[in-house]
Amino acid sequence: MNIQPLGDNVLVKQKKEEKTKSGIILTNEKELPEAEVVAVGPGKMMDDGKRQAMDVKAGDVVLLKSWGGDKVELEKEEYKIVSQGDILAVVK
Repeated sequence: MNIQPLGDNVLVKQKKEEKTKSGIILTNEKELPEAEVVAVGPGKMMDDGKRQAMDVKAGDVVLLKSWGGDKVELEKEEYKIVSQGDILAVVK
């Protein structure tokens, strides 16, 4: 997949609830706040013409706000595009 978010946007793949073969749900929420960063924009353009550095990079696992972002489907996979401001923390 070749996609480049713009500005301070971040493309993430959000974890979903897991089910056993018999249909038992292993987590309580449909979407978990944890996601993996797939692609990162170049950063927000500041008034002085410079770009603000991004705090995350592809491969980081992050915690997201429970709301916000836009869902997109690429190559039959579901992703979410969020602003860097909607990312609460990087999981280390």
